[in-house]
Amino acid sequence: MGAGSDDSRALARYTWPEVQLRSGREEKWLVIDRKVYNISEFCKRHPGGVRVISHYAGQDATDAFTAFHIDKQLVGRYLKPLLIGELAPGQPSVEPNKSLSITEDFRELRVTVERAGLLKPRKLFFLLALCHILLLEAAAWLTVWVCGASWLPFLVTAVLLGTVQAQAGWLQHDFGHLSVFGTSRWNHVVHKFVIGHLKGAPASWWNYLHFQHHAKPNCFRKDPDINMHPLLFALGKTLAIELGVQKKKHMPYQHQHKYFFLIGPPALLPLYFQWYIFYFAVQRRQWLDLAWMLSFYLRFSLSYLPLLGGPATLALFFLVRFIESNWFVWVTQMNHIPMDIDRDRNKDWLTMQLEATCNVEQSLFNDWFTGHLNFQIEHHLFPTMPRHNYSQIAPLVKSLCEKHGLQYQNKTLTGAFSDIVL
Repeated sequence: MGAGSDDSRALARYTWPEVQLRSGREEKWLVIDRKVYNISEFCKRHPGGVRVISHYAGQDATDAFTAFHIDKQLVGRYLKPLLIGELAPGQPSVEPNKSLSITEDFRELRVTVERAGLLKPRKLFFLLALCHILLLEAAAWLTVWVCGASWLPFLVTAVLLGTVQAQAGWLQHDFGHLSVFGTSRWNHVVHKFVIGHLKGAPASWWNYLHFQHHAKPNCFRKDPDINMHPLLFALGKTLAIELGVQKKKHMPYQHQHKYFFLIGPPALLPLYFQWYIFYFAVQRRQWLDLAWMLSFYLRFSLSYLPLLGGPATLALFFLVRFIESNWFVWVTQMNHIPMDIDRDRNKDWLTMQLEATCNVEQSLFNDWFTGHLNFQIEHHLFPTMPRHNYSQIAPLVKSLCEKHGLQYQNKTLTGAFSDIVL
């Protein structure tokens, strides 16, 4: 039974103002396909975490619900006990402040995508992606084993391993978004292997943060990606200027674009994520994730300690993290930091994603270098879509944006990088 299926109970009728009032800590309602659900208690048990579903309290969550779940019937079973009513006749299908025409056109596009089979993956694509990562990993070890531990083989190994980490990051992203297998279970299983054993990070941590980002991208206090470094950064022009003028937290936030690229890209993974991922796994008792993580560090140690010794192995590890961190931050932030960052204005799904994301032009290198996140717009609109299909849907998305006067930004790679610091 789907989220919008009929129910034999007589349903109460509610208006949008009544739903919007239920958005506090104690009482939370949301709307999916005109049905009203009370998630006040369920949000604490929500598999994606309490925050991601609570970000839609008092709002229409239809498009977010559709975007994130690949098995609507299964999820519908969890929703059924939460059903308390429906929107009263005469109430629009979306909140009065949202564009009904944009919402309806986007949902028609969603139907077109499903009928065209663009949500179906080519498993060979992802198998080849995994194989090329494993080959790079083997090449890194062989470089030291064959050529010795002098500075040149050491640097070549570090670059190869940094590439492994970046590419494994894009691959775990595919599994985390349920883009590879037809069931959530198998995506989750392989996700734990890729992010845990190949990268040394917990899948639960990635899920917890990343789905909030997709649910409300660039929304202050809802998107953790823009709330991650409050001591150094307040991302976005509006909030940065507000805090800079008020001199909150003693940082010149209005000038952060001048120092972000000097601190953020090189420091995020080695100095912040590296310890926080362990804290997250232990604090939340994610013991399976922790075991997968430890398998990565054990494998890394067994591979390089006999060849390099302790100090050089430790130096190699942090050099790899440094390379990966720069790669990861520049690629992920070029699509978001130059875009609109503000408090949640509860805009329709298409408008919200277009204002928070931009694309980078397609090329074989750009596709590989960014893990197809150069199609960030399409990825945010259809997060479970396999990345090899982004280019096929892009012209339809662009056409829809032109119809409704929404800006569809497509930049060069160098232009996108430069926009981070300008």
